[in-house]
Amino acid sequence: MDINGKCILSTADEHGPIYVYQTKTSRILSFDGKIYQSCMKLNNINGLHLSYTQAMMAGLLFIPTVKTATVMGLGAGSMAKNLLSSFSELNVHAIEYREAVAKTAKEYFYLPDTDRLFIHIDNAVNYMKNTVIKSDIIFSDLYNSQGMEPKQVQLSYLRDCKNALNKHGVLVLNICHTTHNLREELDELLALEFEKQRLSFEVDSENTIVLAFKNDIPSINREELLTRGQWLQEQMNIPMERYAKLLCDTQN
Repeated sequence: MDINGKCILSTADEHGPIYVYQTKTSRILSFDGKIYQSCMKLNNINGLHLSYTQAMMAGLLFIPTVKTATVMGLGAGSMAKNLLSSFSELNVHAIEYREAVAKTAKEYFYLPDTDRLFIHIDNAVNYMKNTVIKSDIIFSDLYNSQGMEPKQVQLSYLRDCKNALNKHGVLVLNICHTTHNLREELDELLALEFEKQRLSFEVDSENTIVLAFKNDIPSINREELLTRGQWLQEQMNIPMERYAKLLCDTQN
């Protein structure tokens, strides 16, 4: 379906088109004019409007103090902005393949100019292979206009992500808009690399969030997890208690 709203930017680079739409309440980034890549509420520019981006923050439930986060796929910068505004001591590394997308995020989506945000123009596979930065949490949300980026479905990429985590770090993946075969392949690779160090839950009919831990899944009881969810909910202004309960049910 077409996106409702006025098109305020229509441009392209060597990888394809980039559109920005505006409604009375929102600004939307799209790569094909049909699917939302990112959505920003004009009255809450640092918020997370799309439910799957909120759900990806569930990885923070298992990290007592987050100091460094890596976001694979900047897009309009929603996740980076929310993290930066929620945690004053956090550094965020955002990897974006398309320089034109990073420019759009700065010009149309209020991506902040701060020394706590590092934007790397690179492809995800190359960056993860070569980075020396260790992160507490890595968000992998790699998509193009056709669906999930196949580069995300590589054992070497998953292993490089794992190596780039701190001792108690977690890799968070969003899985949607993918074929059955590609999903099966990714599940097999995750099982191979992360063995029993994984949790997952569905956000809606299309999105599955996977938490893959560098080491054993932290032993956190229900009360502690719900308390952590309540604190994060107040800190980030997203329904983290809901995801804490979902994860409690997953572990039982």
